[in-house]
Amino acid sequence: MDQLLSFSVAFWLLAGLGVLITGISKSGFAGGVGVISVPLMSLYIGPVQAAAIMLPLLILMDFFSVRAWWHSKRVDLLKIMVPGAIVGILVGYWLFDYLNDDILRMLLGVLSIGFALWGLLKGSRLGRSNSPVVGYIASTLAGFTSFIAHAGGPPMNFYLLPMKLPREQFLGTAVVFLAIVNFVKLFAYGALGQINTDNLLVGLVLAPIAWIGTRLGLVIHKKLDDQLFYRIILWMLLIIGVKLIADGFW
Repeated sequence: MDQLLSFSVAFWLLAGLGVLITGISKSGFAGGVGVISVPLMSLYIGPVQAAAIMLPLLILMDFFSVRAWWHSKRVDLLKIMVPGAIVGILVGYWLFDYLNDDILRMLLGVLSIGFALWGLLKGSRLGRSNSPVVGYIASTLAGFTSFIAHAGGPPMNFYLLPMKLPREQFLGTAVVFLAIVNFVKLFAYGALGQINTDNLLVGLVLAPIAWIGTRLGLVIHKKLDDQLFYRIILWMLLIIGVKLIADGFW
C-alpha cells in the first residue's frame, strides 16, 4: 500500500493514459503504438519497474484481444516469427544485468524516436519482401525490444505491413504473436525478480483501465481513421523519446 501512495498524481494520470492507449492499440490496431506506455511511466519511475508493471496488464489485454482475433491468425507466419522472438527475448535476458536505469532511459528514448520517425516517414513502405529471413530478423528484434520496453510492435509491423494482408489476418497474426511474446517474457521477468507484490499492486489498480482500453479498441477500430490515430501517438512518442534521452544524460 505504501508503494501505491508514494506515486504522484502525475504518474497515475500518465500511467492510466499509457495503459488506455495500449489497450486500444492492442485490440483494435495490432499493438502498433502500444510502445508508448513504458516511456510515459518512465518519466516518473525507472524503465525496469515500468516494464514490470505493464507486463501482467499486457497479458490481461492479450486475453481479451486473442479471443476476438484468434480465428484470423496466419499460422504459417507465426511459425517464422515466434522462434526469432524467443531468441530476442533471451538476448534481452542475458544483457539485463548490464543495463542500469539511465542506460535504459537513453535506449528507450532512442527506440521511441526511431519508431516514431519510422512511422511518421512511412517506413513500412521501404520493405516489400516477405522472405522468411526478413521475418526471422524482424521478429528477433521484436523479441528484444519487447523485452526491454514492450516495444515489439514496430519491428513486427516492419515484416507484416508490406505483405498487405487483409485487415483481419493482419490483426489476428499480430495479436497472437504479441500474446505469445508476452507469455514467454513472463518467465524471464519472473526469473529476474521483477514480478513482485509492489508491481502487481500497481498493475491491479490499472487493470480496469486496461479492460476499458481493449473494449474501446474493438469498438472503434472500424470507426477511427488509422492514420490519424497513429500520427497523434507517434508525435507523442517522439517528444517523450527526446525527454527520456535528456533524463538519461542528466
